[in-house]
This record gives sequence, structure tokens and C-alpha cells, in this order.
Amino acid sequence: MTLQGPPGSLPAMARRRAAESETPEPQRAEGEPSFEAGLERLEAIVDRLEQGELPLEEALAAFEEGVALTRRCAGQLEVAERRIEELVKDGDNWLTRPFEAADEDEA
Repeated sequence: MTLQGPPGSLPAMARRRAAESETPEPQRAEGEPSFEAGLERLEAIVDRLEQGELPLEEALAAFEEGVALTRRCAGQLEVAERRIEELVKDGDNWLTRPFEAADEDEA
């Protein structure tokens, strides 16, 4: 996708790009919590486990729920990363390209 115009027009282009997004908003399965809700629930589970007062079976159940939430949140983050694009200037044109995160080893 090539976008032309002065740098001052970027906000308008960004709004138009968001409105015309080629990548639809990923649909969550019915009953699946949002990323934020999952993270909030995970934090509550960690707090309960850190208190160390849960009976063993309840602690194991909480741990299992936490692992499942961690996997779900990680998956949601991966989907979000794939949707991010960089806006780069090439001469007088603005281009979008997939964002490539730096490897953790390079950070």
C-alpha cells in the first residue's frame, strides 16, 4: 500500500487506514475473555497462590487455570503482533510493511 502526502497528513491517513483495515478484528470465541480480562484474572490467581493458604486441590486447580490463561493471553498477543504494521517513508511516498520485532537476543 502506498500513501502519498506531506507528513502532516499522517493522522488522517492513519484514521482512514484503520477504517479501511484489510485485516479484520479477530473474533474471540464466545465466552473467551478479552486479553485485559484474562490478564486481570491471571493476576488475581497469582495473588491467591502467593498467599500460600489454599488447600492443595484448590491450588492445583488455580494453577491449571493460570496456565490456560497464560497460553490464551500469549496467543492473543501473537495475533496482535501479526496485525501491527510499520509506516515508512520511501522518497515522497509512505509505505506500510509488516512490523518485524527485534529478536530478544538483540534487545
